[in-house]
Amino acid sequence: MSTAVATASDCLPIGAASQHVGETKCIVGRVVHVKVGSKGVHFIGFCGEQAACPFSVVVFPRDLKDVGDVRRLEGRTIEIHGPIKLYDGRAEIILNRVSQITEGSTLIPPIPKNYDVEKQGHYSAGRLHPPKKLKTAKPTVTTTATYGNEEGDEPPE
Repeated sequence: MSTAVATASDCLPIGAASQHVGETKCIVGRVVHVKVGSKGVHFIGFCGEQAACPFSVVVFPRDLKDVGDVRRLEGRTIEIHGPIKLYDGRAEIILNRVSQITEGSTLIPPIPKNYDVEKQGHYSAGRLHPPKKLKTAKPTVTTTATYGNEEGDEPPE
């Protein structure tokens, strides 16, 4: 009884991924950059020029809690396992759990609790905004107030 486990020798280079669309394979490559799209989709790129790259990895915002902080993969060589799909003329693997990356749980820490992909472009870990100023109540004039020289008021001697 043998189980097929993908090892480094079983992984294909990123250039060969497009020849295996529709198959579940292991792809190996060095992550050059991790970019975040306008709706919080993370794109893991293996080439300097994204448009010319034959392969990419996509992480949707809903999967970040299961995958972790993929921004930490930048500069590392990774092995990713999964079904290869064709999107916009390029091969890609959709990453939706950390176990798809060999030793992924040691490479990728969990996503920070205060990281919100819905607030893309508004997240800043090191900048605080001053609190809003409270409105001060204007003093009201009462018509029952008395101002000296009234009956019963004696000037001090």
